[in-house]
Amino acid sequence: MVIELDAVAAAQYKLSAGWIGAGKMGAPMIRNLLAHGVAVAVTDTSSAVVADLAKDGATVAQDLAAHAESDIVFATLPNDRALQQVVMGSDSAPGLAASLRAGATFIEMSTVSPECSATVGNALTERGILYLRAPLSGSTALAEKATLTILASGDEAAWDLAQPYLAHLSARRFYLGQGEEARYMKLVLNTLVGATAAIMAEALALGESGGLSRSAIMEVIGESAVASPLLKYKTDMIVSDDFSPAFSVDQMIKDFTLISDAAHAHGVSQNVTSLILQQYREAASAGLNNADFFALVKWRGGMAQL
Repeated sequence: MVIELDAVAAAQYKLSAGWIGAGKMGAPMIRNLLAHGVAVAVTDTSSAVVADLAKDGATVAQDLAAHAESDIVFATLPNDRALQQVVMGSDSAPGLAASLRAGATFIEMSTVSPECSATVGNALTERGILYLRAPLSGSTALAEKATLTILASGDEAAWDLAQPYLAHLSARRFYLGQGEEARYMKLVLNTLVGATAAIMAEALALGESGGLSRSAIMEVIGESAVASPLLKYKTDMIVSDDFSPAFSVDQMIKDFTLISDAAHAHGVSQNVTSLILQQYREAASAGLNNADFFALVKWRGGMAQL
């Protein structure tokens, strides 16, 4: 089900939220909420990042306990370990499961494993805290423009409560079920995204071996049946051979490992995905770990010259 909520209607609410994690994706989303008059209290491991957001009107929340009375808390976190730490906490620093009040809503927007998500979901449910899995599809540029796609599953009441906020962050929103469906949908999309870079690298190597320029190849692809928004977005990067990271090879390795693990847990064969994961690992070993994941083009090109 896809929901489109009029942002004007959403603006009628007096909104406030907590936000944990203000990295490449989180920071522009926080700024979009602030620009629409939403009060946001931000917690991040980087004091410089929080200070920068404070200049735009955010409130500094020094630790997780500062969100104890929040009605709704968002998180954009790097991995399973960070999510578990935020929700479960430790003996010295209680997590959200222990500090949020019953009836509060926690919305987690990262790419994490379904297993980790289910574990923290159980902990939150035991405390009466609503939990919405809401991973994102889109780049940092789309985050800045508030045109992300949000894939959601979990407590339907949390989905309803989140709409006024999500309207300021996204162009498309899908509610996919009451469990971990959104986590699997995100892995499905990332499988296709990561595979696109891998097959594009091979296709370019073939074309260039026959005398074609990258610019000519990309121009024709852009007007063909295989054209896509992703390839359009990456065309300048491919042609210029400048793979400054929007999403790095290391990050794609992390996601493809999640994909592989999830498939293995369900006995789903992933022969092609396994080969692509190996390519990303080899590209990382060749020194491209911090480059954009489309640097598989550079890695493959280097192999072709051997």
